[in-house]
Order: sequence, then C-alpha cells, then structure tokens
Amino acid sequence: MKKTIQSALIIWMVLAIAPRPGHSQEQHAHEGAIPNELALDLLKDVMSRPAMKLADFEQAAAANNPTLRQAEAMVQRSAGQARQAGLPPNPSIGYQGEQIRGGAYGGGEQGAFVQQTFVLGGKLGLRRQVFEQQRKEAEIGVAEQKSRLAADVGEAFYAALAAQEIVKLRKNLLSIASDAVHTARQLGNVGQADAPDILQAEVEAEQAGVDYVAAQRKFMQEFQGLAALVGKPDLTVSPLTGDLTNPPQIDANAIRESLLREAPSVKRAEQGIASAQAELKSARREPIPDLQIRAGVEQNYEPIHEAGPRSVGVQAFASAGVSIPIFNRNQGNVAAARAGVEQAEAEVSRVRLSVNKSAQSLIQMYLTDRMEAQRYKDEMIPRATRAYRLYLEKYRNMASAYPQVIVSQRTLFQLQVAYVNVLKDLWSRVIALQNFTLSGGLEMPPLTGSSSTNLNLPGAAGGVE
Repeated sequence: MKKTIQSALIIWMVLAIAPRPGHSQEQHAHEGAIPNELALDLLKDVMSRPAMKLADFEQAAAANNPTLRQAEAMVQRSAGQARQAGLPPNPSIGYQGEQIRGGAYGGGEQGAFVQQTFVLGGKLGLRRQVFEQQRKEAEIGVAEQKSRLAADVGEAFYAALAAQEIVKLRKNLLSIASDAVHTARQLGNVGQADAPDILQAEVEAEQAGVDYVAAQRKFMQEFQGLAALVGKPDLTVSPLTGDLTNPPQIDANAIRESLLREAPSVKRAEQGIASAQAELKSARREPIPDLQIRAGVEQNYEPIHEAGPRSVGVQAFASAGVSIPIFNRNQGNVAAARAGVEQAEAEVSRVRLSVNKSAQSLIQMYLTDRMEAQRYKDEMIPRATRAYRLYLEKYRNMASAYPQVIVSQRTLFQLQVAYVNVLKDLWSRVIALQNFTLSGGLEMPPLTGSSSTNLNLPGAAGGVE
C-alpha cells in the first residue's frame, strides 16, 4: 500500500460523501451502478400481489386436475359394467309357420312364439361380482391418484418457494456487489485499490446481476409448472408464502411400516387378487348350461277329415333344452383365470418390494438432507458469515486485499443457496414419504378392468361378449 492505514481511511471517508473532481453527481452515481439489463427486476409487479399458500394449490388441483376425473370415471365405468353383466337375457318373440301352402290337404300351420333363456347356476351374480371387485379396485385407484397429485403439488410448491428464496439471496448479493464496485472505485481514485481489484469487483457484480435475473426466471418457471400441475396454466405468477425452514420430522421405522401397510398401490394390488379370484370363480361356473324355453300358439288349418270343412284349429307348442358341456367346458378361460390369480398374487409382492425399495432410498436421503440442513444452519453459514464480516472489516481498514473479501462473500452466498436447495430436497423427501412414495400427478391413472362396451349386449343370448 502507498499510504498509511490512517490516511487511507480519511481519504476513503471523504470520497464516500464527495463526487470525483470534474464529474457530476449523476456520473459519480452511475460509476458504482450495475447495468440495467443485469439488475432487471422481473418480479417487481409480482411481489406486490397477494401471496399464495400450499392449500390454494391443493384446492385448485382437486377441482381442475384431469387425472382425478379420469380415476373417478373408471369407478363409474366398472359400476356400469357390473350392472350390465348381471342383466338377464332379453326374451325373443317371433312368427312360426309350417306347411304354409297346405299341401294336398290345403292346410298349414301359422302362429307366434316366445323364447327365453334362463341363466342357471348363479352365473349372472358371479359375472356381476367380477366387475364389483374391479370397481373396488378403481376406488382405491382414486385414492392412489390423489396421493400422486398431492405429492407432485407439494414438491412443486416447495421447489417454487425455494426458488423464490434464492431470488431474495441473489438480490441481496447483487446489492452488496454493487456497493463493492462503488467502494473499489473510490479507493482506486486515491491509490488505495489496484486496477485488478476494481476489475474483480466489477466482474463479481456482473455475475451477480446475471445470477439474479436467472434466479427470477427460475422462480417463474417453477411457478408456471406448479400452475399447470393443478390445472390452471394461465394462473398469474404470484409470491408464495410457506415455512421452508421447518419440514416435518419423520420416524424412519414407523413411516416404513406405514407405507407397506397403508400404501394405496399395495391396497390396489391386494384388491387385484380379489378381482382375479372373482373371475376364476365365474369362469368355473360358466360350463353350467342355461335353460332355453320356447312356447307359442298357432293356427292349424289342416282338415280334421279329408272331406270335412273343419280344421284342427288353434294349438299350442313348447320346447325346452340345454346345451351339453362335452367339448367346451370353458377349460381355457378357467386356466387363464387361474393364471390371472397367480399374476395378481405376484403383483402384490412386486408392489411391496417396489414400495420398500423406494421408501428405504427416500428415508436415507431424508436423513442425509436433515443432517446437512442442520450443519448448514448451525455451523457452516454462521461461520461463513463471521468470516465474511471480518474480511470486509479488514478490507475497509486496509488490512486485507479485496480478493479475500470476494472469496469469503462468494463462499457465504454459495452456502446460503446450498442450504435452500437442501431444504427443498428435504421437503421433497418428506412429501414423497407422506404420500407413499407416489408421483405422477399428470400421468393417466392405471387402467382397471376392461374398457369394452360390448359386455352382455342386449341382442345376445346371454353371457359375456
């Protein structure tokens, strides 16, 4: 340094309140400023709007997200199929004529008949039960989809809230960097700062401006993604309010047991076994033949005697029959239904293993994030804050070089941003565990049963088409 610390302090204090010779007040202020395109405040109007909380988005999702309507429609579809499957066959009516031209006797028989198939063996109830079990499976699917949506909305909300917090940090850093440029230039005017120090301060300020704009863009991106998720893509960007720093505490062992017991995906898989067993029971009963009854009346025009004027007149007829299950005993469908039960049982094991794997991974990440967040809050950030303040004070007293201030400042803000990101991840783990490790709030719910509308058609003789 070219002057003593005392002299430098006096000159610096004078320059802090006086403009440089030959420069106007406006020019002096401009020299310490950041270019407008880097200090662009994209959220100036946004932050003046009413703040939105998580409950606002949850309500919007419940009212507008299309996947919930899809899941509920699957329940209604299975209920309709159950009703249709249990309906008996329609009766048939028709005309019957025999020997219409009368032959040599000038007779013939003409009349009408009624025909009905009676489904035996309780097959209609078993067919209905198949779709009733599928309806129950679809109802669990609605709860599963609600958990998927709640997980995605919660994670997206806290991601946007974290992005908003980073905007505040970046704005604060930009303000500090702008002040540093102003100070460095003042010291440079009296020979107390070298050109590299000034350039370094300007570069840091430029970078702070870029980071500030990028942080604002990131917040708008997260908010718009959240709005689309809840079914309101045109929602105006607004500030968010929430407690980012205090995520719920989770008991790792208790949450794991709860997941394996209460997860909707596990319950739906278990209900899938009941659906498959209902199909097997129905398939085994299908070989029981249905009774087909046919009856009617007809006018017989055949003469009673060859030369007599009188005809036989009105007569009745009836027939009854059943099919004999010799070649087709539904053995192929029974085998397929039995395989379906085995598949459903294996699916329960698969889902439980998948939930357990996801839970174990999330629990370990949760514990890691919780430890990191605690260390950032209690140890690293307080120490980095003290180091930055000490270096800044030394620099103001001409006892340290400006690059040391830059390094400590950068370290502090990197830690603060890292802390916010860890909090975001921590919330993500908590929400995922609270919602049974599910996700996919905009993905179509898993299909349940058949979507066919050709079930037990009115024109069919009975059975499932």
